[in-house]
Amino acid sequence: MNKKLLMAASLALVSCTLVAQEKKQPAPMSHEMSEFYEPVPPVVTPGTELKGGGFTAPSDAIVLFDGKDLSAWESVKGGPAEWDVHDGVFTVNKKKGDIRTKQEFNDFQLHIEWQVPTNITGESQARGNSGIFLQGLYEVQVLDCYNNPTYVNGQTGSIYKQSIPLANAMRKPGEWNVYDIIYTAPTFKDDGSYRTHPTVTVIHNGVVLQNHTTILGTTEWIGFPQVKKHGAGPIILQSHGDPSEPISFRNIWIRKL
Repeated sequence: MNKKLLMAASLALVSCTLVAQEKKQPAPMSHEMSEFYEPVPPVVTPGTELKGGGFTAPSDAIVLFDGKDLSAWESVKGGPAEWDVHDGVFTVNKKKGDIRTKQEFNDFQLHIEWQVPTNITGESQARGNSGIFLQGLYEVQVLDCYNNPTYVNGQTGSIYKQSIPLANAMRKPGEWNVYDIIYTAPTFKDDGSYRTHPTVTVIHNGVVLQNHTTILGTTEWIGFPQVKKHGAGPIILQSHGDPSEPISFRNIWIRKL
């Protein structure tokens, strides 16, 4: 090969190499490259603020109690929910037992407001005791813990007998307490054990009591958590057997997540 051909071949090789190197260089980053415009989140109209705390239901919520009746609820024994509706609230009827939602849920955001009566008596667990059972199995404790000591894994906002709340944010009897609960349902393996545990965040009167807390299993009064394979489940409100004056509820709504 003569010198001219050799030089031309060398120049062509260098040119190809430079072109290949140029092609391997990534495009310069711009702000548009990390911006997405779909899917567009749905528009939700928030509720309005209520006297004494809390907000009415947003536009996409399922209203579980609007101050009129308990048509969204039933007795856990079957038949209608027979707690006492009055003045836009309802009060636990301890003779009628627990009530549950007719509808069942998986992941959700639950808003519920509850009031300890001003004439409350008793102490420890025998003072304004109730409970909110997520999917019918996992209890978020309701109790009057305003100047009322008890075991800490059973006080207001605990995952009963499992997780101690991060704070005590109780309002005094006669005032309304507000719970906002964000819950993620468990998934299960074929053998019935958890693939992923249920988790819950509980905000009480604007104060975080449970921060994405892992629920270990059912919340037992006696014994330790059990793992029971299940699907969607209701919200259950407890009619506790303590002798103290019954508490009341209002403004209950839920959003599926």
